[in-house]
Amino acid sequence: MTRSGIDADALIRQLSEATAKQGDAVRESVQQATLKALQGRELTLKSIKDALKVVTQAVSAGAAQNPVASGVDALLAQAVAGMDAAVLRAVEASRRALEQLVEQGVALQDKQLKKAMTDLEKMEDTLFGAIHKAAGDAAGGLQAPWAQALQGFKQDGSATGGAAQNAIQQLTTQSQAALREGRALGQRTAQALLDHYAALASGVLIGMSGAMAGAPGADVGSAAKPSRAKR
Repeated sequence: MTRSGIDADALIRQLSEATAKQGDAVRESVQQATLKALQGRELTLKSIKDALKVVTQAVSAGAAQNPVASGVDALLAQAVAGMDAAVLRAVEASRRALEQLVEQGVALQDKQLKKAMTDLEKMEDTLFGAIHKAAGDAAGGLQAPWAQALQGFKQDGSATGGAAQNAIQQLTTQSQAALREGRALGQRTAQALLDHYAALASGVLIGMSGAMAGAPGADVGSAAKPSRAKR
């Protein structure tokens, strides 16, 4: 079964057969599945939500079939880490795309740019929301492990959330510098660029995924989690 660009059956099979010691492999597979689900569509909050829905459904289906009940908690925690790693890539792709727009003179005062930065900040909430829904939709035996994985990420702070906060700070500083230097685009030109922002970000994500394929260290485990206020 292939949905949204991923082989859901393969992911279900892996989760159903995985042991607690195979957590790293689960994390990597979930990360790659999420990234594949995002490819071929504009990078928006809705596309991220849709991709996470497909992946969490496959993870739940596989975990429900896993006979090693004592290891399911750890496997779901690793699955959440894999999704976090993928959305972290989406944050970075969005940051790079916005950086290009700001560098060309699109001002932060533009409503569409403001919305794009707000959406960037909401990516963590979209991730948490998808996991919360997975917990609510899962069979009784998986509700608690999903909820526990979500609670752990809320307490520690996801890589996605920290990266989004840093990206917004960097973009704000960059925009202020561009304004001081007199780099500003006309409204029509800026509008044309912003209209293609989501497609640009998607292209950046595809390029990043291709460049980093086969690099197992490029995941949440190797991404610094900037300090930020706990929610």
